[in-house]
Amino acid sequence: MNRLAGRDSTALVERLAGNSGLSRETVDEIAERADGVPLFVEELTKAVLETGGRDDRIAGMLAASSLPDHAIPPTLRASLIARLDGLGQIAREVAQVGSVIGREFGYDLFEQVAQRPAAELRPGLDRLTNAGLLFCRGVAPQSTYLFKHALIQDAAYGTLLRDKRREMHGRVAAALEQYFADLVERQPELLAHHLTAAGGIGRAVLQWLKAGKYAAARLAYLEAIRHFDRGLATLATLPEGPARDGQEIELQLARDPSLFTAKGFISAEATNAYARACELAEPRGDTNQLFAAVHGLWQAAAGSGRLIAARGLSDRLLQLTAGTAEVGLRLQAHHSAWTTYIRAGELAAARDHCKAGRRVYDPERHRQHRLLYGGHDPGVCAGGIGAQAEWALGYPEKG
Repeated sequence: MNRLAGRDSTALVERLAGNSGLSRETVDEIAERADGVPLFVEELTKAVLETGGRDDRIAGMLAASSLPDHAIPPTLRASLIARLDGLGQIAREVAQVGSVIGREFGYDLFEQVAQRPAAELRPGLDRLTNAGLLFCRGVAPQSTYLFKHALIQDAAYGTLLRDKRREMHGRVAAALEQYFADLVERQPELLAHHLTAAGGIGRAVLQWLKAGKYAAARLAYLEAIRHFDRGLATLATLPEGPARDGQEIELQLARDPSLFTAKGFISAEATNAYARACELAEPRGDTNQLFAAVHGLWQAAAGSGRLIAARGLSDRLLQLTAGTAEVGLRLQAHHSAWTTYIRAGELAAARDHCKAGRRVYDPERHRQHRLLYGGHDPGVCAGGIGAQAEWALGYPEKG
């Protein structure tokens, strides 16, 4: 059969999955990894269904670059490995190096990681290309290579022993940092992935945080959430302690605005994450972190119409910032209060908090607040809400 189009692959996955409840993300991942090959679609879907795991874990597993123990059906593994073995030792090792780098790789990075003479590498790449396992674009050393199927990459990766995998991921990470700084700057998740697989957990977590922030800054919120989730999953492998708690707070607080944007203020996932950040920040005594966590809980409550809960959280923000030298936090505490009170119909209280906010607001000093709190400028908000309150209280001229 010819390759299936994307829609047909998706339809086949859905038919095979039946009522198993696979999410749209998981269905799409299976269709993408199978590259439209009907046999791969069928076998990979069955393999996923047989795991019996939670759907979100399955989706995360499939989204990872190379996890052959889960991602490649056993019925295909033997035949793919046999094809690699039939091409000889050098071709097999070349495929292994490429599989560690990723589905697609450039010769320049490949050569740094392989640490073999070009006279051995290029014939090996040629054999894989001639066998139809790799696609080649360009001429070495300016060439790039693409595994014909993701499952071929997984099969090659699966032939590596665990220690060898970690060593090679470490080589990739080192080469990326030393020779490809521009690529790392544009795609920080690449370095994060290889640091994670190499066992450099501390540095990997920081890189996942950077990757998430980079994606969120470019409005790629779903990608940002995935990067932050990978960071949290990686962090969970570290022993408990103050350092780990501090990193988790950073990840949770950076992740949650993307959750709100992508899933709305009713997102239980975002609310739970802010509650977790609050729980971790409370004993640390860091006002900035605790304020950010409580503010996130307030946003969730106010945004979903739970005004009684929102009032309590707004009062907490005002208490946290009473007497503090940080004017910006005090401004945002008043911001939460005037928003809560105007929605509750308590106009005089809303007006008073608007006035307090306008007294401390500075257009230049607080210009970044529109990116940090609620997606709009607090000074404009104080003026607009204050005008509505004055008008409704019977002072249209002031309004």
